Amino acid sequence: MTSAYALDWFGKMLWTAVLSAGPVVFAVVSVGLVMAILQAATQVNDQAVAFGPKALAVIGTLVVGGPWMLSQMSEFAHAAIVAMGHIHP
Repeated sequence: MTSAYALDWFGKMLWTAVLSAGPVVFAVVSVGLVMAILQAATQVNDQAVAFGPKALAVIGTLVVGGPWMLSQMSEFAHAAIVAMGHIHP
């Protein structure tokens, strides 16, 4: 295996991780920003207030986008396993 081949697979792995985690991170950041603005406007500075909406955003995103995220990770895992069979020492 050449270093270029390994770097190519490393790049594919990172891109799959970004695609899989991106929607959840985006949802949490968006809800966190909205909650921070609301907390600043109402002067309620309790961290527990923002936890509930963030948790619901994560759960909702995983319910809606979970099958797609799982398919992305499964496709990568399948391709990686198939590629392992073609590696010659």
